Order: sequence, then structure tokens, then C-alpha cells
Amino acid sequence: MSEEHTPPVDNGKNQSLIQHLIELRSRLLYSVLSVLVIFLCLFYFANDLYAFVSEPLRKLLPEGTTMIATEVASPFLTPFKLTIVLSFFMAMPFILHQVWSFISPGMYAHEKKLAIPILFSSIFLFYLGVAFAYFVVFPLVFGFFTTVGPEGVSIMTDINKYLDFVLKLFFAFGVAFEIPIATFLLVISGVTTADKLVTKRPYIIVSCFVLGMLLTPPDVISQVLLALPMWLLFELGIILARMAKKPASAA
Repeated sequence: MSEEHTPPVDNGKNQSLIQHLIELRSRLLYSVLSVLVIFLCLFYFANDLYAFVSEPLRKLLPEGTTMIATEVASPFLTPFKLTIVLSFFMAMPFILHQVWSFISPGMYAHEKKLAIPILFSSIFLFYLGVAFAYFVVFPLVFGFFTTVGPEGVSIMTDINKYLDFVLKLFFAFGVAFEIPIATFLLVISGVTTADKLVTKRPYIIVSCFVLGMLLTPPDVISQVLLALPMWLLFELGIILARMAKKPASAA
């Protein structure tokens, strides 16, 4: 009788896969720990952080009115939730560094050269979008809301509802400010060209206002204040893509 031979097991591939999984677990653990460490450092100042975030509304409230908590645990849970979200935002550079450290060994040199500035630009633009929402959009939006109410109605906003409102705007503006990166990548990767995007400008502008309507609360001011930067950032992305394409074509 002839002996049956089983195919040899590729221990090299299995070992490489296990090493990648172990490294992935380590990167995820470091990311979670970074958020936890920042949270522990910030938790003592949770109420102060909420006071800072709510300042754009509180300073516009009519005299004699305040923000209120309509749920028993809101005075504790609302600043707690804000601190968790803020910890994640602040840890984002470190988290992206962990992602970069995991994927960079498999990238070519020219890909790394392009990815590093895109990574830093993405972080900067997201923070810029959040800052734009806080310093530009909030004063205008809350100034409008606090002056158009019916006569005899006291403005006393619930602290949890307010936090949900501002976090939604923070996220919407942070993501919207990534448009130059998305436009740049579409052109550089060859999916489209800058000239083709220019011809579609009217549709892009309409799309910006539609996204502004979907991503922001139902008021015209915040929708316009999101749509206009999105359009301008789209134009910036086209300019950057053209600048990057010129040296490549010249070479």
C-alpha cells in the first residue's frame, strides 16, 4: 500500500499571520490606553470643559435664564460623555500614528512620501473644522436662536440636548474640512482629473448644500456655514491636485 502524503504546512505564512495579529492587537491596545490616559487626566476638569463648550450659548442667554438638566443623572453623565469624546479627539494623532506604524512596512517609498503629509493634513483639517464650528458657527447660530423665539418663552436649554447638538456640528465640520484631502486623493489616484471636477462644479455646489442640510441641525445658518466652506475646500483640493500633478508630468 502506498502511503498518503499530506501537503506540507507553510509555517512561515502562519507565523507571519500570527505576528501581524499580535501587532494589530498591540496597536489597538495602545490606542485604547491613550484614550484612557487622556480621559483620566481630563476627568477632574469635566465640568470646566463643559462650561467652556457651552460658553457660546450661555453668554447669549437672556438675563435670568440658565441651562437646565431634565434628567437625574445628566449633571454627571453629560460632562462625562463630553470628556470621553474629547479624549478620543485629542488621542487621534497617536491613534493615527499607530495605524501608520502598522501599515507602513507594507508600503512603497513613494507611497510613504505621499501618505505622511496627507496624514498630518487630515488631522490638522479636522481640528480646524472643529475650531471653525466653535468660534465662527456657534456664535452666529446661537445668536440667531436666542433672538427669534416667541415672546413670553424662556430659553432654558437642556445640557444633554445641547451637547448632542454641538457634537453633531463638531463632527460635521471636522469631516467636511477633509474635502481637500478627498479631492486630492481622487485626482492623484487617477480616479478623475481636476478638469473633470471643474466641469462638475455646479453639481458639487448643489451637493455641498444638500450635505449641509443633512449633516447639520435644521436651521439655514449652520447649513450655509457648512456648505460654503465645503465648496471652498473643494476648490482648494483641485488647486493642490494640479500643483502635485505638474511636477509628475514634468518628470
